[in-house]
Amino acid sequence: MHDRREFLRLGLGATLGVIALPASAWAITQPKNPRRRITVYKSADCECCKKWVEHIKQTGWIIDVKDVDNMTKVKNDARIPEIVRSCHTAIVGRFVFEGHVPADLMMAFMDKPRGVAGLAVPGMPIGTPGMEVPGRPADRYQVLGFYRDGRTFVYASL
Repeated sequence: MHDRREFLRLGLGATLGVIALPASAWAITQPKNPRRRITVYKSADCECCKKWVEHIKQTGWIIDVKDVDNMTKVKNDARIPEIVRSCHTAIVGRFVFEGHVPADLMMAFMDKPRGVAGLAVPGMPIGTPGMEVPGRPADRYQVLGFYRDGRTFVYASL
């Protein structure tokens, strides 16, 4: 037989468990990485940029797309070195992703940026996300890391 204290303790525990359950279920359904919100600046008529945005959407990013007339201004404002510039620019917090950078490399980079400003795929290599051409083999390409002062390094070779 349980005394009154034992009864209250068990009842209170069960009540708290019922309250905590929906809260924990809510936490499970929320994005684990709030950095997955991205703003993409691109020209309105660029088809490969639209395809890259679709690649990013498929990996769970929340995207705000801004079609702009002056991409050079966007790149200058983001302090992207000229040597790594490409067609579109994506910004996630303080990080910049230039061109057709694969989404999985973006996430890996954001987990360990080591003072680097961002990643870039210079030019528009065939086979990068958004630059797939049916019947053509993918080009070998490099994803470069870059600093705001213009220094670059090879982050990945694909």
